[in-house]
Amino acid sequence: MNKTPWTERYEQAIGQPPACRHMPLIGITGNYGEKGCELGEGYYRSVVAAGGIPVVVPPFDNEQAIADMLDRIDGLILSGGADLNPLLLGEQPVPGLGGVCPQRDMPELLLIRMACNRQIPILGICRGIQTLACALGGSVWQDLGSQWDGPTLIKHSQQMPRHVASHHVEIAEGSMLHGIMGGHRRVAVNSFHHQAVKTCGPLLRPCATSGDGVIEAVESTQYKSILGVQWHPECFILEGDPCMMPLFKWLVGEAGSFAQARRLHDRILTLDSHCDTPMCLDKAQEMGFSPARLISSRTDIALVDAHKMREGRLDAAIMVAYLPQGERGAQAYDLVRNRTDHILDQIDSMVAACPTLAPAATPAEAMANKRQGLNSIFKGIENGYAIGNDLALLAHFRQRGVVYMTLCHNGDNDICDSAKGHAEHGGVSPFGEKVIERMNRLGMMVDMSHAAETSFYDALQMSQCPIVCSHSSSRQLCNHPRNLTDDQLRALAHKGGVAQVTFYNGFLRTDGEASIRDAVAHINHFVKVMGIEHVGIGTDFDGDGGVKGVASASELINVTRRLLAQRYGEDDLRLLWGGNFLRVMEDIQSRGTTAADT
Repeated sequence: MNKTPWTERYEQAIGQPPACRHMPLIGITGNYGEKGCELGEGYYRSVVAAGGIPVVVPPFDNEQAIADMLDRIDGLILSGGADLNPLLLGEQPVPGLGGVCPQRDMPELLLIRMACNRQIPILGICRGIQTLACALGGSVWQDLGSQWDGPTLIKHSQQMPRHVASHHVEIAEGSMLHGIMGGHRRVAVNSFHHQAVKTCGPLLRPCATSGDGVIEAVESTQYKSILGVQWHPECFILEGDPCMMPLFKWLVGEAGSFAQARRLHDRILTLDSHCDTPMCLDKAQEMGFSPARLISSRTDIALVDAHKMREGRLDAAIMVAYLPQGERGAQAYDLVRNRTDHILDQIDSMVAACPTLAPAATPAEAMANKRQGLNSIFKGIENGYAIGNDLALLAHFRQRGVVYMTLCHNGDNDICDSAKGHAEHGGVSPFGEKVIERMNRLGMMVDMSHAAETSFYDALQMSQCPIVCSHSSSRQLCNHPRNLTDDQLRALAHKGGVAQVTFYNGFLRTDGEASIRDAVAHINHFVKVMGIEHVGIGTDFDGDGGVKGVASASELINVTRRLLAQRYGEDDLRLLWGGNFLRVMEDIQSRGTTAADT
């Protein structure tokens, strides 16, 4: 790829050295015995044989220390050990409950949740599969012998040598485990347990069972690197038997992929060009959350907050003031202008209240923030309805730091026709042409997501600057009027613009539930049609965006891992993850005058 002046400035600003290969660091939770923290030999020998570096994770419950530790490891093994205390799960102990280990229980439940939030690959073994299930919303049988209500049990708690197989498990065809074990449906395992997973919860599914139906393995339902097995695969290596090494090679391989993606995110600036997090503020306030608390806390209310941005390695996001299309007229326009200012005020308040966030209005500011370890929040406006029919408001909003305005939403307005409108103007209106001209002069990006095709082509011809589509997907792959045709993509690229793939289910596929696979397919299609220099990502998180595998900002690193697996290089990912959009932003801002000069 030929380096442009923008690329050279970008690399100078970030200033990170190239990646180097290293063996993945695998944390292994230690058991707790008479001498304190201890670890069976088979765990670390299996990790070393698989190409990883083992480190022991002792049980401790300091949340900040756990977070710092997780920032250093690339994969996690949850080792075997004592029973889980049922009181932690809201249950009373049954007579058959074995010994519990209070030193491990709470720390490991916290550790698992935090590791999952960071997308760290996980392999749970014996007790590990049980704590994994419980941490993610499932439950366990405290004692199979007294609680099991299914067919006659095989003997799960054996006294055989630990390297000897005790029974067979049936692996679900097409499961992740099925692929890991070379396509074998029936595998001999060793079993030393009287507890087992009872229910998996929403984030896991059974992928292997014993002959009596007891769950023997679980895996992620969210396209993540999470696997748990009830048996003890680490014991076989001690007798020179490599039959279970595929499990450890899988974990080390996934950890290597995760480490590569994480190092890459350290060197590039990642941008989500469209999220609707301010739409969560009303719900948050109903629940007693202030705007500051919403952005600073990790909750289920918003898909983008300071914690999730850090977990998913997202450096910057453009949060928009969304205005649903409503009535048109002087009174309505006064109300919508005030509403827009109010939302922009809320964004400013959220950012000011969070020590890990900083405002940004230019690419240079975003790169400076990254160097200081801060995440950037840009501001945008979704729906030109915000300005009504008053051109002067463009300068007002530009002074407030708004970097782009989406000309319409789901309905025609005074500026142009919407993809879901009634062709009121036949494209961009005469007033809309003045809007585009003024936005060019102000250095504000013209965003044509949601616009009718007629409006798109009119804007492309009228604008003296490249235009953008901040959150749109491919109509070739998903026939929705909001999506872009291949002809639109080519025309946009020809004029130097960018299109940002969005992760909204209905824009990724017309049938069934979309997933990260569909999101990556749309990225690939955009790249094929437009070229790598004109594609990016605008998730639409908190505006109904988010699909399995990339359901919040914390999961965005999963997109990077999939793209790396498809042989996208670092330069490619630098462009996709914001470089293209920021290049166009810098170009448009450099051509514009200040708002005060207009």
